[in-house]
This record gives sequence, C-alpha cells and structure tokens, in this order.
Amino acid sequence: MAPGALASIAGFAALLRDHGLNVGVAEQRAMVRAALAVPLERAARPGAGLDAAWRAIACHDARDWRRWPELFERYWHPERLKGSVKVSGQTRPSRDLRQVVQALHDELGANAPPRGDGAAMADTALDAVAFTDDAPGLSRAQGGASRTEALHDRRLAQWLPQDLAMLQRLAERIAQRLRRQVTRRWRDDSRGRRLDVRRTLRSSLATGGVPLAPAWRTPRRERPRLFVLVDVSRSMETHAQLFLRIARAFVHAADARVFVFHTRLAEVTALLQRDSGAVQEKVNAVTAGFGGGTRIATSLNDFARVHARGQLGRRARVWILSDGFDADPPPQLRDELLRLRAGGATVAWFHPSAQPPASQAVEHARDLIGRFVRLATLRDLEQAAAVLH
Repeated sequence: MAPGALASIAGFAALLRDHGLNVGVAEQRAMVRAALAVPLERAARPGAGLDAAWRAIACHDARDWRRWPELFERYWHPERLKGSVKVSGQTRPSRDLRQVVQALHDELGANAPPRGDGAAMADTALDAVAFTDDAPGLSRAQGGASRTEALHDRRLAQWLPQDLAMLQRLAERIAQRLRRQVTRRWRDDSRGRRLDVRRTLRSSLATGGVPLAPAWRTPRRERPRLFVLVDVSRSMETHAQLFLRIARAFVHAADARVFVFHTRLAEVTALLQRDSGAVQEKVNAVTAGFGGGTRIATSLNDFARVHARGQLGRRARVWILSDGFDADPPPQLRDELLRLRAGGATVAWFHPSAQPPASQAVEHARDLIGRFVRLATLRDLEQAAAVLH
C-alpha cells in the first residue's frame, strides 16, 4: 500500500472538515479514485488536474467553492502563503502533490487487479489506511473519517458535520437544564398558585375591602451565569481544541463567557461568538498562542477580581476544563476557590483523564469542587448532561 500518500490525502480531508466542508467517507474515496485516474503530468497543474477534480468532489455550495483555493494552497503549498501564520494543527505534508500521486500510481497501480479496477483497490486502501488514527504523515491532532457512531470515542480531527450538530444539541440540552433552576424569589403571575396576600388586600381597597381581584405569584426561574475556563497550557495541548469547541457550543446555547489560561488569563467569548467557516482556525490560533506552564490559581484570581467581579453570585456556574497541574503553591488554589464559593458560585471541574486530577493543588481543594466530570469525547458530554445543573 501507500500509507504515506493515503495519509496525506486523509490529512487534507481532515483540514477541509475543520473548515466546514462536508467531506466524509464517500468524498475521500472519490478523491483517491481521482488521483489514480488523473494522468501524472497533469496532477499538480494549477487550476486543473487534481485541484479541479477534488474541488468538484469536496465543494457542495458556492461558499465551499470560494474558499477552496485558500485551503488547497494552505495544505499542499504552504510555502506560497507569504505573510500568514499556519495554525491549523496540520503537520506539513512530507511530499508535494505530484509525489503523492506518483506514490499512489506506483503502489496501488502495481498491485491493482488484472481488470484494472482502480476503484476497488482505492476502497481497499482507504479501508486499511486512510480512515485510521495511526496513518503516518499526520500529527496526533489530526486523522481521517471514522465509521463509528457520533458518540463513540472519536477524536476531534475525525469529527464529521453530524458530530458538530450532535455537540450543539447536547449543549442546548444542558443549557435547558441550567435554565430550569428555580430560585427562592417569586414573581407576579396571573396563573400562579400562591396567593400574594399583601397585593390582594391592597387592591381590595378599591372594592370596599372585598378581594375581587386576587394577586397570584409563581417561583422565579433565573438563568445561571455560566463561565467556562479552558486550560490551554502545554500539558493540555491535545485536549484544548476539543474543550474550546465544546465551550463555543455553550456560548451559543447558554450565553456562556469563555476564558483561556495558562500562566495568564484572557477572554475569548467574542471570538467564539463569530459564526464563520474559519472559526476553528481562529480557535486553533488561540491555543497556538499559549502553551508553556500552568498557573491555575493565579488565573482564577484574575478571573474573580477583574473579569467576573460582581457576577459570581449564587446563580453563577464556573466550569474549569483542566488536567489540574498547577505551578502555583498548592494551597493557593484552595484560597481562590474559596473566594469563588463565598458569593454562592458553584464549581465543576472537567478533566480529560479517566480519573479526576490528583495534583497536590486539586487535592487541597477537592471539597470545594462540586463535581468532577470526565470530558474527552462526545460520549462523555452526553453522560455529563444527566448530572450537570
């Protein structure tokens, strides 16, 4: 087989999916068939050859068609994009397009059946290599499409458009649970079940003390303020993009405010509110600009004193998405969580590992964290939907 060549095509398909193009199993197979069908001397010709063939396969509307040239150049000819920063998370292909096609022709063509059924060989090759996580030539943050269901343990780079739709539905379901919180306060409601004695007596003065117009009340339902803090330090490098994509879903579903931190804290809510095809590239840029160590306690101090000052009451929900490794003194995290809890805010800690974080900082503050939730896949988020409130 030609694992390097197939992996390069799989990586290109992953890049297209990251930017909103609907490129699934069928399209990826068609791209390999096109590479086998196009003559080698025409394969890398600008505006023709595979550029035109793949564009017809992958682009499903005018928006995709307009964005194709930039994405094609970004992956296959990054050296031509002068003055730009490459932040898509893709590993630069080890071969240029002509070499990839040559490898496909040499390996797949040489092993093709006598009847010359290149399509059948392409399918076999794709089944064996292109849709696996271990295909060489891809960074660990990228991969091909998967045949598993959306809620199976699928990595971020393998997500298809239906996975993004599933993520948004889960976020909206959790947001609905957050919205249904009943407070101790009451509000006027003509269909309420509790009699407001004071207002009823006051209105009865107009009718000689006869309560002809009783006033009713119902419990007030208030929407919690949701704050999502995402750790984008080096230890979270492989998880930060998933966490930010999930956080973006809650920005749209629950008006959440999202912050990223490593040794400092920054709000990215405005960035995640933008609904554009390049939003994932912007998210990747956020994670690429951070890295390094982690100071969770210092970041929480900045969050409470500057960014969320006066908003951390009993209706506030603070979600921390981190592995728990903290360079600050371990007792400091407890002090900052006490400050968050003092006003009534509740804290939930989302972690990518199978077990809750066991760092010294987290151990010192474990009793102040309302819930630990594993979050590494969409399946985890679906299970979390039943316990978050």
